[in-house]
Amino acid sequence: PPTAVLIPGFDCISDDLGTTLPAVAEELLREIKKAFQETAQVPDELLLALKFVFGPIAVPALDLVDQRSVTRVVSPSGRAAYQVLGSSGRLYTCYAACHFCTCPAFAFSVLRKADSLLCKHILAVYLSQATGACQEQTVSDQQLANILLAEEDEDG
Repeated sequence: PPTAVLIPGFDCISDDLGTTLPAVAEELLREIKKAFQETAQVPDELLLALKFVFGPIAVPALDLVDQRSVTRVVSPSGRAAYQVLGSSGRLYTCYAACHFCTCPAFAFSVLRKADSLLCKHILAVYLSQATGACQEQTVSDQQLANILLAEEDEDG
């Protein structure tokens, strides 16, 4: 089974590259977090690297972070998921530990065509973690289950 690399401030990033981000993407996110902690901003060279590594989803993901569209929903049992208010106004549920999103772009570009590492919503989750821009909402275990079941009902 894959082992987890524990990065302070990140929920879980596995070292099994078949199921997680490639090392270059993980390192870039670490550098962004470090720079933001030191200077409260992300230097231009890291923004350019973000665009290079993640391509056309980088700028829309940064926009979502700027708009504070990412919320970590956590229950008393410690389970958590992220909800991202997309540019369309729809709320998507993201699972950072396995970088999965319920949006159509993830299903098409990431899973089906393998054109992209991830969608803008998951990148926004990682960036909001790195910059401390992630909002937090505590819900009951039942409410979290309802959030997850609602997504499943919509998709299938």
